[in-house]
Amino acid sequence: MTTSADMTMSAGGPLSTGGPLPTGATPSPGTSVAAGPAAAGGTTAATGPAVGGALSMAGRGGNTPAPEGHQYAPQWLELRESADAEARAADLLDPLRIRLANLPGRATGLTVHDLGCGTGSMGRWLAPRLDGAQRWVLHDQDPNLLRLAVARAPRAAADGSPVTVTTRRGDIGRLTAADLDGASLVTASALLDVLTREEIEGLAAACAGAGVPALLTLSVVGRVDLVPAHPMDAEIAEAFNAHQRASDLLGPDAITMACEAFAQQGATVRVHPSPWQLDIRHTALTEEWLRGWVGAACEQRPELTERADAYLLDRLAANAAGELRVVVHHSDLLALPRPTGGAS
Repeated sequence: MTTSADMTMSAGGPLSTGGPLPTGATPSPGTSVAAGPAAAGGTTAATGPAVGGALSMAGRGGNTPAPEGHQYAPQWLELRESADAEARAADLLDPLRIRLANLPGRATGLTVHDLGCGTGSMGRWLAPRLDGAQRWVLHDQDPNLLRLAVARAPRAAADGSPVTVTTRRGDIGRLTAADLDGASLVTASALLDVLTREEIEGLAAACAGAGVPALLTLSVVGRVDLVPAHPMDAEIAEAFNAHQRASDLLGPDAITMACEAFAQQGATVRVHPSPWQLDIRHTALTEEWLRGWVGAACEQRPELTERADAYLLDRLAANAAGELRVVVHHSDLLALPRPTGGAS
């Protein structure tokens, strides 16, 4: 794997795929991640539920604080990676491969832009599923996450061709067609629901202007199923969904908005469900998700807090006993714009 940087990254030690990870790094997926201090307004897991720290399900877990100035904690991104990989809609890959195989200049390899890459889980999932040499351009505002993403980037495509990585820091909400010049594909994971209408329309316009397909995965759709059921499930879900729509963000409305925005740009749009299926294999992730889900609901509706404390304790106990099953519904979107002849 070779690495380079399109933009200057913050100071830090040299990257090494074999040496210690940068400060703030967490164990590899599948390794137990200890819960950190409770989110603001809550208590530690040892003394009671933390329902005061309202955190986005698409970002941090409810009991994992993000470093100062960072939107997402690496610990949460690590914890959810295996569930994300299981959930993504592999059925969308065949039409994507057909489009990529017919791109002008395909023989020179693919250039993939990964927006809001986090620790690079999308690349680790997708790069080994595509043939041919690949250059991944990782976009994120957090230099620490970019360092982790580069250190853990895949080295080979499905057919053994090399995968290389570069990084870009900047505001992905202002992406233009010029920024995607020469791109073959735009990807993102758990991104759409934390964008505004204007940002999604801008993303669709940028992809259409550059003639670039987009594979956008794991957008929440506002539905959660818990077994066994509880009388407060629907109330918590409704409050959480309202919280996700704060500050003009689209939350569970994002996937519908994105379909409309890409279709208005002339793209062919396909949507496929990609639910998390959380069971006894995912108790650590389910615990963090529960804390964040209930915490966000309580921030949106503080009057729920007293009852939500008892609700969360009940749900955490069921989870710890291996008796709780959760389906968090998401959707994946594949948009295939009209080819412009400019992609490579």
